[in-house]
Order: sequence, then structure tokens, then C-alpha cells
Amino acid sequence: MADRLTQLQDLVNQQAENFCNAIGILQQFAPPSKFAAFDRNGSQTPQQQEDYAHLFAVQIARTAKDIDAVIESLPNDEQSLELQVAGLRRLEQENQAASERLREEVRHGELLHEQVQQVLSDIAQHQLDIQQPQSDAKK
Repeated sequence: MADRLTQLQDLVNQQAENFCNAIGILQQFAPPSKFAAFDRNGSQTPQQQEDYAHLFAVQIARTAKDIDAVIESLPNDEQSLELQVAGLRRLEQENQAASERLREEVRHGELLHEQVQQVLSDIAQHQLDIQQPQSDAKK
């Protein structure tokens, strides 16, 4: 569902961009208005204008249809509850399996810890045994 929500957000952003571009084109190519108290000297030649109205109308309509399609594909409340319950059950099963694996790893780690402690104890005892005859020889 997160992918659909991201897709919906992208489409809404694209629609906002379409509206901004359409307004920008309107501002750029709209004929100037005449004001009674304002005399504007100099004339501008109108730039060649493509059929921007049709282009942006098509883009806006297509994006609106895409937004509707994504919204329709989102799960409704009833499906959402069923999906949540199924998801929670699946997560609980995965959690139990992971918990059992963790217990096994802890047991294995404790066994290794005991073995390491025993080896360290043996090494320490061996070093004491080696040092003791040397100190007896010095006396």
C-alpha cells in the first residue's frame, strides 16, 4: 500500500506542476489588458503560440484520471482491516520463529562462552604450573 500512496503523491505533485505550468503559459501568452488611466507606449509583437490550452487540458485530464485510478486501487476500510489482521498474524508467526532462532543462538553462545572460559582457565593454570617450578628452582 505504501507504493500506491507514493504513486498517488507523485501524481498529485505532477498535477500541481501541470497547473503551475498552465498558469505560467497563460501569463506569458495572454494578451495585455488595457487600462483607462494607463497609456502603454510601444507595442509588443505576439509570440508564436502553440495550442497550449489543448496541451495542458490533455495533461491535466490524463493526470486526473491516473489519480482516480490509483485512489480506486487503494484498499477500502473493510479490506484494510482484514489485511491488517492477516498481516499481524503473519508477523506474529515470524516473530515466534525469530524468537526460537534467537533462543537457539543464545544457547549456542552460552555453550561457546563456557568453553572459552574453560580454555582460559586451563591456560591460566598451565602458566601457573610453568612459573611455579621456575620459582622453586630460584629458592
